[in-house]
Amino acid sequence: MSYSVGQVSGFAGITVRALHHYDRTGLLTPSERSPAGYRLYNDADLARLQQILFYRELGFSLDEIGAILQDPQANVLDHLRARHRLLNEQIDKLRRLVEVAEHAMEVQQTGVELTPQERFEVFGEVAFDLSYATEAHLKWQDSEGHRRSMARAAAHTKEDWRQIMAEAADWRKRLLAAFDAFEADEADEADEADEADEADEADDGGLAIDLAEEHRMHVSRWFTPCPPEMHRRIADDYIADARAFALVVPASEQRPGLAAYLHAAIHANAARRTVD
Repeated sequence: MSYSVGQVSGFAGITVRALHHYDRTGLLTPSERSPAGYRLYNDADLARLQQILFYRELGFSLDEIGAILQDPQANVLDHLRARHRLLNEQIDKLRRLVEVAEHAMEVQQTGVELTPQERFEVFGEVAFDLSYATEAHLKWQDSEGHRRSMARAAAHTKEDWRQIMAEAADWRKRLLAAFDAFEADEADEADEADEADEADEADDGGLAIDLAEEHRMHVSRWFTPCPPEMHRRIADDYIADARAFALVVPASEQRPGLAAYLHAAIHANAARRTVD
C-alpha cells in the first residue's frame, strides 16, 4: 500500500516541508510516484522514516542519521551508547545548574548580591558573558530604561524568575521551530511550486513577527517598557555581538542564520507597530 506526502505527514506527526527536505537531501526518498508525479511512500519507506524520527528524538543530526542508515555495517549500538553517555552528561550538567540556580535565587531573596562566579554558574548554558554585561552596563548606565530594568530584575522573587525562565524557554522552543520550518521551506521552494496542493502554505514571516512582538511584550512585562525603537536596538545587538544573542538562545541551540532571522522579524514588527 502507498501513502501520499499529506497522509504520511498526518500520521507520522512531521511536516510536509520536512518530508520534502528529507527527499531532497537523500535521507528519505519515496519509492514510488503517482501518475501525476507526486511522491508516494510504501511500507519500507515508512520503516526508514520511523528510524529517522527515532534518531532525531535522541538528538542525532540529519547528517549523523544519514551516515548510520547509509552504512549497513554501522554499529548502531556504539552510536546509541555514545548518545546515551552524552545525554547523561547533559542531564548531570542541568541538575548542577538547577541546584546553583536555586541557591542563587535564595541568596537573591536575602538581598545579598551574587559573586561573578555565581552569576556565571547560574546562567551557564545561556552563555552569560561577564565582559558583555559590563560593557552593556557602561553603555546604558545613563538610560532610564536600563536603570528601571536593573531595579525590576533585582526586585523579582524566586517565583518570578521561575516564570520568566519558563516563558523564555517556551518562546525559544517556538522560535526554533518556526526557523526550522522556514529553512526547510526555503530549501524546498521548487517542490512547493510543483506540489502546491500537497500542503497548506504557512505564513512563516507572520509567525516570526508574532514571536518578535511576544518577545517585546516579555521585556516590557518583566523588565522595562520596550517601545518598538528600543526593541530595534536590542535586535541590532544580536547581530553586532554574539554574546548578546547567546543571552536569548544558548550556543548549543543556535543555527546559522537564526540571529539574522530574529533581527529581521523584530525590525518588521517594529515597523508594523510604528505604522499602527
